[in-house]
Amino acid sequence: MSRPRLGATGNMSKQNLPDRNQVIREQKEGRGRKVLGVLPIHYPKELLTAMDVLAVEIWGPPGAPRSAQVGRLQSYVCAVARNALAFVAGGGADLVDGFLYPHTCDSIQGLATQIPDFGGAAGKAALRYRSPKGKARPSLRRYLREELARLAREIEALTGRALDPERLRWSLGLHHRIDSVRAELLDGRARFGGSDAELYGILRRGECLWPEDHLSELERVAERLEPGPVQKGTPLLVSGIVPEPMEIFDRLADAGAYVAGDDYAAIGRRVVREAPDLEGDPLDALAARMLAAPPCSTRSSDLGERLAHLDWLRERGGCAGVVLHTVKFCEPELFDVSGIRSHLASRGLPLLVVEGELESELSGQVVTRLEAFVEMVAAARGNP
Repeated sequence: MSRPRLGATGNMSKQNLPDRNQVIREQKEGRGRKVLGVLPIHYPKELLTAMDVLAVEIWGPPGAPRSAQVGRLQSYVCAVARNALAFVAGGGADLVDGFLYPHTCDSIQGLATQIPDFGGAAGKAALRYRSPKGKARPSLRRYLREELARLAREIEALTGRALDPERLRWSLGLHHRIDSVRAELLDGRARFGGSDAELYGILRRGECLWPEDHLSELERVAERLEPGPVQKGTPLLVSGIVPEPMEIFDRLADAGAYVAGDDYAAIGRRVVREAPDLEGDPLDALAARMLAAPPCSTRSSDLGERLAHLDWLRERGGCAGVVLHTVKFCEPELFDVSGIRSHLASRGLPLLVVEGELESELSGQVVTRLEAFVEMVAAARGNP
């Protein structure tokens, strides 16, 4: 029986996402690049691109765990970590040259030892990225710069190539252009005639495509933005970790809503709007760029800063309600839920909290809750 691999991504495959195995083969065999399987969430993708390494992100994947190794972790560990362990141990990522483990949380950090121990990664490189936590400050920036330099040395050992500062400057500019177009698409959602499912399928293709190829796709989509709003329905702000199952966008659309603001950790929280300084030390510029990312619970960002960012997104998109769609047992995100709930309640804004475990499809109960929430918000707007 054949084993599922990186191309088998559950519900995501229905959203026009690429066959990841095909992408990996093209990059390795056609362009001579190394490939890293990257665990969520925040990592210096600009550094990997500069060193000609393709990042292929492993978000679980969604759906039923793909090997018995899922039982190696407790049932109260989040599905992102449990499914990833089962997936890799079952041979799903055999094509990659190694793995990059950001220190997002205890569960992801633990995978750096569990995946090699339980199979599926024998002889493959295991790189770690120790992301800084808390508010940006001079000491944090110095630490991050040193951490990036350390990681660069590990990638040099993997690729046999030295980091070229000019190549890193080029990569910084490339990823800034990608983020600029992503921001344009997210901000202009009301002017995009396609569905949320279509838009997010395109945005998420960047999880495995070579960045230049992804930029070309994004630019073609941005050309489809209309001069004025074309969306009708109830505008909502979505937040959470990762939009899985992607079916959530179809169900919101069926209920008469569309996503007018995004704070998913996998999407909006990785869009850096500030332009990088390409004149000085590129590692300093990369550190500054990473610290300029939107507030995120997985980076221990200040809750007040996150609430202010949510207000900005909500007001920018004219959002009438908020759906917080998170992964069950995701401790960093769940720590913020109480504060978000209180903050929105103080402003009279409706909030729906939905927890899931990367199911391949939404349960009937969740669909009913989404429908009822959209109906309530629409009625409150005087648009039943």
